[in-house]
Order: sequence, then C-alpha cells, then structure tokens
Amino acid sequence: MSNAYNILNDPFLNKGTAFTKREREVLGLNGTLPTKVQTIEEQAQRVYEQYKIRPEGMQKRKFLMEIFNTNRTLFYYVMEQHIEELLPVVYDPVIAPAIEKYSEIFMKPQGAAFLSIDNPEEIKESLKNAAGGRKIKLIVVTDGEGILGIGDWGANGVNISVGKLMVYTAAAGIDPREVLPVSLDVGTNNQTLIDDPLYLGNKHSRITGEKYYEMVDEFVKSARELFPDVYIHFEDFGRDNATKILNKYRKEIPVFNDDVQGTGIVCLSGVLGALNISKEKFTDQIFLTFGAGTAGMGIANMMYREMLVEGMDPEEAKKHFYLVDKQGLLFEDTPGLTPEQKPFVRKRSEFKNADELTNLEAVIEAVHPTVMIGTSTTPGAFTEKAIKEMAAHTKRPIIFPISNPTKLIEATAADIIKWTDGRALVATGVPSSPVEYNGVTYHIGQANNALIYPGLGLGVLASEAKLVNDEMLSAAAHSLGGIVDASKPGAAVLPPVSKIQSFSQKEAEAVAQSAIDQGLAGSNITNAKEATESMKWIPKY
Repeated sequence: MSNAYNILNDPFLNKGTAFTKREREVLGLNGTLPTKVQTIEEQAQRVYEQYKIRPEGMQKRKFLMEIFNTNRTLFYYVMEQHIEELLPVVYDPVIAPAIEKYSEIFMKPQGAAFLSIDNPEEIKESLKNAAGGRKIKLIVVTDGEGILGIGDWGANGVNISVGKLMVYTAAAGIDPREVLPVSLDVGTNNQTLIDDPLYLGNKHSRITGEKYYEMVDEFVKSARELFPDVYIHFEDFGRDNATKILNKYRKEIPVFNDDVQGTGIVCLSGVLGALNISKEKFTDQIFLTFGAGTAGMGIANMMYREMLVEGMDPEEAKKHFYLVDKQGLLFEDTPGLTPEQKPFVRKRSEFKNADELTNLEAVIEAVHPTVMIGTSTTPGAFTEKAIKEMAAHTKRPIIFPISNPTKLIEATAADIIKWTDGRALVATGVPSSPVEYNGVTYHIGQANNALIYPGLGLGVLASEAKLVNDEMLSAAAHSLGGIVDASKPGAAVLPPVSKIQSFSQKEAEAVAQSAIDQGLAGSNITNAKEATESMKWIPKY
C-alpha cells in the first residue's frame, strides 16, 4: 500500500481536503484529492449541511459514523459546534437501534478490541493489536448483557463502548487517540442473535461463573500491563456481575462503573438541584426506587452515602429508603434478594397491609415518598393515579423517570407536570422538550450519565488518580450545582446538555482537587485547574 493510501485511510491522520499544498507534496498526496484546499470550518459546514438532509434517526447516525471512521478531528469539530443536537444521535437514544442492528450494518471495527472467552490466550495480543501502538489512557469495556434498557445484545454491545468514548471526547476533550472501546464476548442469552446468520459474536449461551471472572481478570491484568496508567470504565454489565466486578478492582486501580455509580451521581445531582429549588433539606427526603437492579441500587447507595455525609446515623438513614421491584415492595423475606438490595429492604412488621404492597400505587399510598426514581424499563409505570397519590403528600414531589430508550420511560415529563398541577420537579433519562403549563415553561433536566462521566474521567486522568473513591464521586455530583438559576419559574433540576463542555471542565477540576486533597493524585499534580486544562484535546488541524 502507498503512503498516501495509508494516510487517507487512517482517521487519526486524515485531514481530507484540508491538507495544504505543501503537505500534499511532502506526503505524496498530490493528485489524490480535489485541488481546492479547505479549512476545517469549510469542511464542517459541508458535513453539517449533508447531515441535515439525511432522514431522522439511524440514517443521520450512519452519516456521522462515516465521518468518524474517516476523519476523527473533523467529526469532533462538528460535534463541538452542534453538541446538543448531535449527542442524542451518536449516543442515546439513537444508539439503541444501532446496537440492535450492529451486525447487520457492520462496516468497520471503529478501533475496538474484540475479546472472546473462547480464546482467552489471545486477550493481551488482541488489546495490543487494537491499540496499534497508541498510548491508551481510557478504556470503556462491556460484555453486552445489560445494554441500556434493551437487555442482552452480546457482541453488538461494543457500540455502547464506542458511543461512550465519543461523549468523553466531545464533552470533556479526552484525546480520541488515547481511548479504546473493548468488547468482552462471552456469548449471549439472546436467542434471536444466536439464530441470526448475520450475528458477528459467539453463538453460544453466556459463560458464567469462574471461567467468566477469569476472563475479566485476564482482561484487567493485560490492560494494566500494556497501558499502566489506564482508567477502566465498565459499561452495561448484567445485574449479577456489575457490582461484584466493580468492588473487586475499585480499591486497587482507577475503575468506574457507569451503571452502578454514574446513574447514582447524576440522580444525586438532580435531587440536589431540585432541593435547591424547593429549599428543602436532603435529610428530610423519603426515597422510593422503582426498579431495584444495577442502576436503581447504584442510585439508592449514592443517596444513602449523601445522607451519611450530611451527618445522619447509618441505621436512621436506611429508614429513608424503599425499594420496589417486580414483586412490589422488597422485604427481608423476599426471595432472590441481591447483596445490593439487602441493606435497604423493610420488615413486614412495619406495615399492617404488607401482603398488599405488591404494586407501585399501593406502596406510594403506604410510604409517602418525596423522591421517586424509575429505572424499571416499564413504560407507563408511573400512572396518573400513582403520581397524584404521591403529590397529595408532598408539596414539591421529585420525580425522575429515567428509563431509556424513549419507548421504555415510566411517564412523560408533560404528564407528570400536568398531573401534579406544575408542582413536580422532573428529570428524565432521555431528552424532553420544555413543557408549557398554566403560562409557565418548565425546562426538563436530562438525568443522562453523559452529564457526569466525561468530567469525572477528565478529572481522574488529569490528576493521575490512583483510585476513584466515594469522595471523588460526591465532588462530581456537587460540582453541577449553581449552573441553573433556581429562582426562575420552571427551572430545570439539572444543567442543560448545551453547556456540557463548560460544566464538564468544572466537574473535572472538582474531581481532580478531591484526588489532590486526599493524596491520591500523581506526585507532580498540585493544581487541579492547570492539570485538567492542559490535558484537554482540541479538534483542530
């Protein structure tokens, strides 16, 4: 292959029509490109105009991925200019159908490492090959078992790792040359995939138990040997594995699980924002988690830890939490409780009608929550009757239906505002348009982990943090305060995605400062602001 071919097909080197005349001469590109030399601004205008004429949804995403696969710098320049518009297309919610159809529309591996449980001896070599000599500082890895709200999508789930890393770069300026998406292909329990002749992953049931954990361990060990400073982000692992894996490594190396920790952080930020509007105390709140899986328990734990930070006794704090899952309210004798659920379950003796607390409406009537967060992926679960019952017992109910994608949301923001006569403080997991009600425009915050994990990652990497602990996560949650004007009628509980780049920087500084204060930062890192600003990558030629 010629040097010109290699350059034009390397997305990290390719500048397309922006190569200058001198560069074309030196690199042997004369005659391989149209004569006109364009600026990145001209290229971006052309890309955006082409984007606008594409049909909504998957076709728009497919076009953007073509740019991503050919010219990373141009892709991120366009993203930076239109981040609020493009983020839902490259990530959630449009990424969900892109994952479902990944094997059907596969064109390029997008720099990912595909690791198979059937060939564990190839893990280190595969990571090295995928990195291609790049110094990797950030890995997003998934086994595809718990993808968004759509379940087990096996090797197709690698798309979530690619999408997350796009957000890291677009929001926080993480250098795209230093990131690596990874798929742990351990099989799938999705029979539709196994029966699909086009499916690109291992066509057998998921391997579990000792062999599974040995593979995860070999991946972590190999990644740390190849890339000693790497920060590992675990994404969309199943309920049985997510917390167990996180707890195994979090006291040894810098790791993060977005489902266990990220969702909890952004919801804590949202609750703090809501209380800034209502002027109520955090320790006075009663929390109802609807959907006690990985994300739901991550949220409950984050709220619980904040109670402790506020000075509350641990046993007293636990009395402020109620978990509702498919069985209804979770009790000490509920079969199949997970280790994460057990600290928060209730005694049947607390209720005269314990056996009747098998649905959300009955539980709300019994416990009078002030904060209700939905991670159930049960569309329409927050019924009008349930919301009105909650609103009857609290002046400003805090209600976050955060299941995604859109088709799985527990209730729309518009309905919740209407059913509570404008009193509810709402955040949703997917983008929601402002709601007009009784002459007030209610801005709806998006409880999207993308508000949190990019800034957290930049802070961890810039500070060279040895670990990611609860104090750093709390610093991340509190950093989003003060961005929204809480005095305005209809104010959102979370800052808008349009400001994600500025508040990701603010969050990164808070996280880095926490690492420095705790003695967890690198020995040469003493100034959080300087460290984070100097690490940011800017999309320019």
